[in-house]
Amino acid sequence: MVELYVTSTCPFCIKVIRAAEAIGLLEGQDYLIVEAGHGTPGRKKVVDTGGKSMVPFLLDGDSWMYESDDIIDYLRDKFSS
Repeated sequence: MVELYVTSTCPFCIKVIRAAEAIGLLEGQDYLIVEAGHGTPGRKKVVDTGGKSMVPFLLDGDSWMYESDDIIDYLRDKFSS
């Protein structure tokens, strides 16, 4: 399952979540939201995986990325049928 690491105050994170909803994806079925505020296990995973303390962050198996527009494009490509 695709994991989206976000914070509730990040406008780029909100953009990704809204885009996922607009695509028709369902949280808990197509993707999982992980809280990644400073000091959280989610933020540690982001840094350990990608090397930067930055959100939004997508993790899908061995694939990962930071930029909101790239994440939205990835979700569209992955879930288009």
